[in-house]
Amino acid sequence: MTESTGSRNPTTQQGDRGRVPRSDLASHLAAYGARLRGGEMGSLPAVLGLVVLCAVFGALRPTFLTEGNLANLFTQGAVITTIAMGLVFILLLGEIDLSAGFVSGVAGAVLAVTLTKHGWPLPAALAATIATGAVVGLLLGTLVARVGIPSFVVTLGGFLAFQGVVLIIIGQGGNIPVTDPTIVAIQNKNLTPSLGWVLFVLVAGGYAALKALTARSRRRKGLAAEPVAVAVAKTAGVALVSAAAVAILNQERSRNVLVVSLKGVPIVVPILVALLAVLTFVLGYTRYGLHIYAVGGNAEAAHRAGIKVARIRTSVFVIGSTMAALAGVLAASRANSVDPNAGGSNTLLYAVGAAVIGGTSLFGGRGRVVDAVVGGAVVAVIDNGMGLLGYSSGVKFVVTGLVLVLAAGVDALSRRRSAVSGR
Repeated sequence: MTESTGSRNPTTQQGDRGRVPRSDLASHLAAYGARLRGGEMGSLPAVLGLVVLCAVFGALRPTFLTEGNLANLFTQGAVITTIAMGLVFILLLGEIDLSAGFVSGVAGAVLAVTLTKHGWPLPAALAATIATGAVVGLLLGTLVARVGIPSFVVTLGGFLAFQGVVLIIIGQGGNIPVTDPTIVAIQNKNLTPSLGWVLFVLVAGGYAALKALTARSRRRKGLAAEPVAVAVAKTAGVALVSAAAVAILNQERSRNVLVVSLKGVPIVVPILVALLAVLTFVLGYTRYGLHIYAVGGNAEAAHRAGIKVARIRTSVFVIGSTMAALAGVLAASRANSVDPNAGGSNTLLYAVGAAVIGGTSLFGGRGRVVDAVVGGAVVAVIDNGMGLLGYSSGVKFVVTGLVLVLAAGVDALSRRRSAVSGR
């Protein structure tokens, strides 16, 4: 999970071919240590921080580790994590999208209006919602990549404009309920316990298959593959964590079983897993993903290599806004309604924070989709744990802000060490 920062470009690939492709455990650990010393820490600080936070909150407030609260963490962090997964693509190019929060609000408003006010069938309403996000991303990306306006300015304008669009659609002080049972179920219902175990098999089996295919592909290309012992250890770790999560979430969480039974993995979890799998494949195993890393690492070199830089730059904004639109669907499901503040408050700040805290570089070229998931978990744990301890929103903002600055500091220091070590 933490052996790589996700930095990939054609130069690095060619450079790897020039090295001796040793794949024994000792050389693998030595290479990993060298990467850490060279500043390529990836999501390791966030993973360690997450473990420490869970241990501290669990010790101070045992309620934190109960089945009900763990299930709440998944639903609480789903919106932020989904937006953050899209922001990873934009941050990889060294760009930023300050409008993602309110894009999710606009998409949620479109979903609510089409479903509730106009009575559209669910597939048509969802198509309109997702298309809204894609069109917004195309507009933002065109202004950045083709017109040449800095992304900070374009998306800051979008931040203000889309906030106004939400107000226009919903109306000041208005509230549109979302009662479609499928939408409501996403954030409020659970898989059956048996389906939870099916999900475990898919996650553990899929991860094992991915490791095997990656090793086979690298060996075919004459590159050093991950040692079998390391691959088995990682697969076993993913399987153990997944099995523990399913076993815990399959426990009864209802305070009155006679009234309602509440157990099973929240439905939003397999949705997040599917998004993580698809986006990870796109970013890590396609030519398009390789081009994103190349442009993020050195846009001029990528242009000279024949990569359509403007097209890549535009496309990442389309992906980011589309993911924000999906987050708008999740937010509407969790609240069972959409109001004028949809996508506002701390949504954007937490989403950007999640991507950066997880290990995505603000300077571009480094990051993985899983970083957003890890960072989203850190943000959700801080918010949830400090809430259980009775701290005010002010204190939670201060702590979250300090964690974000710390993550950005680690990123900056990592860049400096990488430059010194020539990696």
